[in-house]
Amino acid sequence: MTQPFELPHFYMPYPARLNPHLDEARDHSTRWAREMGMLEGSGIWEQADLEAHDYGLLCAYTHPDCDGGALSLITDWYVWVFFFDDHFLDMYKRTQDRAAGKAHLDRLPLFMPLDPSAGVPEPQNPVEAGLKDLWARTVPAMSAHWRRRFALATEHLLNESMWELSNINEGRIANPVEYIEMRRKVGGAPWSAGLVEYATAEVPAAVAGTRPLRVLMETFADAVHLRNDLFSYQREVEDEGENSNGVLVLEKFFGCTTQEAAETVNDILTSRLHQFEHTALTEVPAVALEKGLAPDQAAAIAAYTKGLQDWQSGGHEWHLRSSRYMNRGAVSRAPWQLPSGPGTAAADVGALFASAARQRLRAYTHVPFQKVGPSVLPDFHMPYELSLSPHRESARDNLVAWSHRMGMLAEGVWDEDRLTAFDFALAAAGIDPDATPEALDLSAQWLAWGTYADDYYPLVFGHRRDLAGARLSTARLSECMPVEGEPAVTPAGGMERGLADLWTRTTAGMDADQRQALKASVDVMTESWVWELSNRLQNRVPDPVDYLEMRRATFGADLTLNLARSGHGPAIPPEVHRSGPVRSLENAAVDYACLLNDIFSYQKEIEYEGDIHNAILVVQNFFGVDYPTALRVVHDLTTQRMQQFEHVIARELPVLHDDFALSAEARAAMDAYVADLQNWLAGILNWHRTVDRYRAGFLARRAHGFLPGRAPAVPALSPG
Repeated sequence: MTQPFELPHFYMPYPARLNPHLDEARDHSTRWAREMGMLEGSGIWEQADLEAHDYGLLCAYTHPDCDGGALSLITDWYVWVFFFDDHFLDMYKRTQDRAAGKAHLDRLPLFMPLDPSAGVPEPQNPVEAGLKDLWARTVPAMSAHWRRRFALATEHLLNESMWELSNINEGRIANPVEYIEMRRKVGGAPWSAGLVEYATAEVPAAVAGTRPLRVLMETFADAVHLRNDLFSYQREVEDEGENSNGVLVLEKFFGCTTQEAAETVNDILTSRLHQFEHTALTEVPAVALEKGLAPDQAAAIAAYTKGLQDWQSGGHEWHLRSSRYMNRGAVSRAPWQLPSGPGTAAADVGALFASAARQRLRAYTHVPFQKVGPSVLPDFHMPYELSLSPHRESARDNLVAWSHRMGMLAEGVWDEDRLTAFDFALAAAGIDPDATPEALDLSAQWLAWGTYADDYYPLVFGHRRDLAGARLSTARLSECMPVEGEPAVTPAGGMERGLADLWTRTTAGMDADQRQALKASVDVMTESWVWELSNRLQNRVPDPVDYLEMRRATFGADLTLNLARSGHGPAIPPEVHRSGPVRSLENAAVDYACLLNDIFSYQKEIEYEGDIHNAILVVQNFFGVDYPTALRVVHDLTTQRMQQFEHVIARELPVLHDDFALSAEARAAMDAYVADLQNWLAGILNWHRTVDRYRAGFLARRAHGFLPGRAPAVPALSPG
């Protein structure tokens, strides 16, 4: 069969190594699969299928250093997960039987109890039998913290199969942002990372949830999945009718040829590997110091990181050999191996490293403060009507008075003219048109505080190139938010006073769990500003995936959503908020608002502030295109994100209501929450269109910087 495209030249800087216990793992996994009922009589596989796929070889390549017993167990896990995938395809995807598929998935978490002594149901099929056996053999060696994380990753891997099934049912192809996000869950790489911990060393709980470790796992996941998409395009798209393939997603989004889409997927894959290396070398050592890890804990992270690198190299090598994949014409020789003919190795080394070096260096070569002219504003897709609170005039006056009291207009960052031009009362009036006067004041003041602090970090700490000062300020801001009566720091400066005041008023009626959730959402935002500052000090333009995900944090999405959810009380169960459709709904709304802001603020950020955190610039830099082309891509993405928002409301939420058997009260609360998000989107667009903050005339008159005659603000640096 003719291949639909020529496989690109992959960036793979680490040599693949083979575990010496390969034959032992092959023999064991064949016996185990037969015992679990996965072979003869299953209707899915015969032994010849298992041998052709050769999961023993996959695991021997991806886990080259573990002993024979560990390799056999890990191989059994991979036999199980691939059998699950093929079983789900035959039983539910090909038949498009969503109800039966959901019933099948709902039982599987019962076989992963966090307490190893807990009982489990009697297995009804080979998938259940395999999971029961594997869980019992694996969890005794791992901590309760690892069990929780691995069980969650396994549930995501299983449950997000419904997302793929829904897309097939509707003939729908995801957009790139949605695809990358959901592919991590359904693709199983976070699950694979958990098995890397089993084979190497468990990640210390103190750092498992931090950004550096999260980015290591996510970049590993993205590279694994995108590589798999390239090799499996022919089988998935042409044979199985899958819509969930990165090559197909980009082919449709950009309207390009399959070959061009494949090359673009490979570029993104390479960029994710560069991001992995950057994080491992810069952010991981920093977080180990920050958390005070012991030498053995730091060594565990290093072993885990090396394990993820081994998986990348070994997984690539297996894809070159497995009968599951399209691999004719792929370059199988690593560039450091001896050539088979004169001069060929040099050509490969040049092709590999010249291309990778160009892409890596491009991230550091942006020239700041380039004149770009007024931001071009396209027609935005906005299906929701704007409503405005009648209390906005009083909120404006109250916001000015509050900002003066907090000292936010006396530090050289803002004055009353700037605050008035930004009109946060208008934003609050559109976001929450039914708010009481007191609630509207609080909303406007949160918006003002978040924007002020976002302006403060690059202006004060960036001006001084003071990353340490920014980290200390971030820690102090966190201490301004006591959760359970612990003493707060004495606020110093307008930023701290403003947060302390907002915290006290907002959390007055909250319990400890609600306060903890709100504090975490503020911490995510303030810590993301340190990430931005670090990039600016390196003059490093982030890659598109890392940027779009961190943009949600820098925009304060978690804070916004946390405040929105708090208004609907306990009627909506927490598991509904954690569900895939609701997270997809929220992320689509947030991405629309973030990208909208980047379009409006392009001139402000690029020309006047010398910033690098703008989606249009990120697209320009990554794809090497001009401003109009990058604007079209970002604008198309805003439209796609709004359409995704509408799609979830129309198609996924009704199914979610039924799946969770929500009460009439909970359904009404969900409807009210959706209406809040719709108001938020309409209000954000109206605010951007109305205020002076992004207008060329205002920027020329009030170019962003310290106010004339004002000394730079000096934050308090004492820790208490």
